[in-house]
Amino acid sequence: MQANSYVLVLHDIRSAQNVGSLFRSSDALGVSKIYLSNITPCPVDRFGRDRSDIAKTALGAEKNIPWEQYQDIFELIKDLKSQGFSIVGIEQAEGSVDYKSFQKSEKIVFVLGNEVEGLSKEILKHMDTIIEIPMRGQKESLNVSVAGPVAMFRILDN
Repeated sequence: MQANSYVLVLHDIRSAQNVGSLFRSSDALGVSKIYLSNITPCPVDRFGRDRSDIAKTALGAEKNIPWEQYQDIFELIKDLKSQGFSIVGIEQAEGSVDYKSFQKSEKIVFVLGNEVEGLSKEILKHMDTIIEIPMRGQKESLNVSVAGPVAMFRILDN
């Protein structure tokens, strides 16, 4: 990968439309690779056919960004850490920091979790940093396909 490498891990994302949207935003951000973990749907089905439900929101970005399916997120995180990546969870959690205060480095992995459950406490233990987007309204969170790009654009644009 290039000197500045930004990677996205999508763990247990249920919605194919969210996955497609995250591919599209990742393309705009210059993300170098996306890992699809556990139940997260892939851009192609098990028969090698393109998935129209992902393609509908990705608008071709799923063909521009290398991606890989990875079942064991803990093994993946360990592997990426050994390559010098900083592992950053985007989640509302104890010990999280405001996403605006996070300082960009050359190699970052952004980890996003399930639309309802987010990232488990066990996964969060393996993060180097947990960042959070403050909520000011009545709702407690943003959709994963919005939260990821909001935080990533802020961090990578600095």
